[in-house]
Amino acid sequence: MSESPVSVETSLKRRAAAHESWARTPNRRARTAKATAAFLEKFARQVDPDNKLTPEERHRRAVSARRAYYLRLSVKAAAARKARKAARG
Repeated sequence: MSESPVSVETSLKRRAAAHESWARTPNRRARTAKATAAFLEKFARQVDPDNKLTPEERHRRAVSARRAYYLRLSVKAAAARKARKAARG
């Protein structure tokens, strides 16, 4: 399934709209709270699929799993930057 590419103009308009929306947001943390909680719950399910841990231990492990996820992303990003730099010569 191939999606049609978005024009540069459309992309810029969408980015500007997103920035305008965030500029009007008085409390960013509140705006993203549901998504943040859902993302952390994903890691909680990974570390405790049977829900046998205490809520405190489950949360601690979920936070650690999330940190590991972001560290792995950082490693991949660094490798991609290194590869791009090597390709440029």
